[in-house]
Amino acid sequence: MLLVADNLQIIYKNIEEAIKTLDPKPIQDLVKECEAAGAEAIDINSGPLSHDPAKKMAFLVEAIQAVSDLPVLLDTSNPKAIEAGLQANKKQAIINGFSLEPAKRDAILPLARKYETDIIGYLLSANGHVPSNEAERLHVAIELYKAFQQAGIDNQHLIIDPVVVPVMWHNGTEQAIEILSAVRNLPEVLGFAVRTIAALSNLTTGKGPLGAKLLLEKAYLPMLASSGLSMVLLNIFHHETVNIAKTCKLLTTPNIFTWEELT
Repeated sequence: MLLVADNLQIIYKNIEEAIKTLDPKPIQDLVKECEAAGAEAIDINSGPLSHDPAKKMAFLVEAIQAVSDLPVLLDTSNPKAIEAGLQANKKQAIINGFSLEPAKRDAILPLARKYETDIIGYLLSANGHVPSNEAERLHVAIELYKAFQQAGIDNQHLIIDPVVVPVMWHNGTEQAIEILSAVRNLPEVLGFAVRTIAALSNLTTGKGPLGAKLLLEKAYLPMLASSGLSMVLLNIFHHETVNIAKTCKLLTTPNIFTWEELT
């Protein structure tokens, strides 16, 4: 289970200002801290980047790759920004992402073929709604895969995001259970070993005590791991959660166990 840091977000004032002024240092300092904390990939959550999107995404990719070899996830709904990031990329980039929503399917999905890169597909309906149960998610997955095939992209480039929702939703706990089953059954439904990613931070979105949020993270993460999740998007500075993720990885990898790996 690959650990993807979700800490680089434009909602933070220092990151917003760094992007606005094209100052690489705050970006690079954060990336180095994330890598030291255990990140194995960096999600670039830049938002829509309505002003100079191509220039700003290219800046972000170049700034990160100047100090890190970690894969970067281009997390924006702006296709111009995504393409600029792919053009600036010198190492490994993943498009995050597309869905059955026509604008994203038609403008973002073709970029995965053009640049021969991995792309994340969200299990959202064509109108952007979250499916209510596993059956609906798997139906969306089949339709998403059809669109993926029609775009002429190799299976190896697809990563599925089942879309974790906040547990505070009226059906949040039910959704959390349905997601586990969907992740487990996706490879059989699609007919190949499709990779999956889940945004753990979404589970605790909204108001609530930090201690309770961390407890939920630490409980749900092993459940995702046991369902066969390939990648998890999380706050890499939640150190106890990260330690649990590393232990889950140890227990779900067919290697000879040694206690030293836990120290």
